[in-house]
Amino acid sequence: MPESFSPSGRPLVVGANHRSSSMALRDRLFVEEYALPGFYDRLREAGINQALVLSTCDRIEVQTVRPQNEDSGIAAGRIVETMAGHAEIAVADLEGQIYTLDGAEAVRQIFTVPSSLDSLVVGEPQVLGQVKAGHRLAREMRMIGPQLESLLQAAYAAAKRVRSETAIGERPVSIAAAAVEVARDLHGDLGRAVGLLVGGGGIGDMGDVVAGEFIAAGLGALTVIHPLKAHAAATARALDCHRAPWPALGSDLDRLLGEADVVLAALGRRRRSVSADGIKKAIVIRCRKPMFIVDLAVPGDVEPAVDGIEDAFLYTLDDLERVAMRGRQTRKHVAGDAWEIIDEEVAAYIQGQASLGAVPVLSDLRRHFDDTRAAVLNVAGGDAEKATRLLVSRLLHGPTLAMRERAADSGECGEWAQTERLLRRLFGLKNDDKEGK
Repeated sequence: MPESFSPSGRPLVVGANHRSSSMALRDRLFVEEYALPGFYDRLREAGINQALVLSTCDRIEVQTVRPQNEDSGIAAGRIVETMAGHAEIAVADLEGQIYTLDGAEAVRQIFTVPSSLDSLVVGEPQVLGQVKAGHRLAREMRMIGPQLESLLQAAYAAAKRVRSETAIGERPVSIAAAAVEVARDLHGDLGRAVGLLVGGGGIGDMGDVVAGEFIAAGLGALTVIHPLKAHAAATARALDCHRAPWPALGSDLDRLLGEADVVLAALGRRRRSVSADGIKKAIVIRCRKPMFIVDLAVPGDVEPAVDGIEDAFLYTLDDLERVAMRGRQTRKHVAGDAWEIIDEEVAAYIQGQASLGAVPVLSDLRRHFDDTRAAVLNVAGGDAEKATRLLVSRLLHGPTLAMRERAADSGECGEWAQTERLLRRLFGLKNDDKEGK
């Protein structure tokens, strides 16, 4: 792949991701959102005038465009020093865990990240939003120049192609996403569905995670219940949903179950909180409208007999993991198609950048032609035939002398033959001698 870039800059990426570094190092390098403006200031002080900083759990990466006349190692070294300074560690501690990509490799990385091919979970949809959010902040910090802007816009176009032309993001790869997909298959538009979360316990709790995924997917309404009022209140605040008192009577729970299209059981108190009898009563209340029930607790919260009730669809963690595993296998299968798109887009971008190298001389050529035209018109005094004859003579005078000198100096090395082929190509000239033969 040719690596000719615009004279104004050459792409460079320096970072650490889940493949190159340990989680402990990434934790040290991680730049909190509030600290990003200061980090950009330190990059600018180090001589980095264009940069996008990506700081996520998977990667800490600086994408930039360095001057063509600057050594990539020097530019990368300044970025590494800035990263080490932020982490308050020695540069030597980063050795072997930092990658530096220059030129075409850097372009490929910049295209790969928003397309979610560099993620721990291939095809995750969140990374494109993270890149665009970082782009907005970098622009606010005046760290996005025209070269980096065009590069990022090309990367977004590549990501759009990957999403629209492959199935990279169509299948769920997490338990939470698998639950949402199954619910959507059963109920259709989740905006018309009602959910009930039985349990939940704060940050990292499986019930809260899955419930959050449902809310993000557009679930119409969610109610949380928990024997501990404080837990219910905390979960309701975290998920921005309604909470109801823990049912004092079985009939109260039957009513709540009867209103729910999706039931997430995540209490985990070593006794069944959702019984088969309760689900049977709920099905009757619902006029046999189907229910999707997810048992997220270990040990389980839902009586296994629920699985045999008509119109009740019970999924356990094992069931959802199998759905997610199929999704991961599908994404790995289609990743090859996605990489082909990335390679096509990278090649097109580099080719476009290489063509920009001709812009200065073409501008000079046009200016020369315009100046010559103006001078000829001034001499010709309104005589069109004289003006055109003078214009042709003057435009060809310099090139004619230069071509004669080149032909005389070329000797047997074939340089003139190359020049002749280029001239014929530029001006569409036929070689009558060869055609006559």
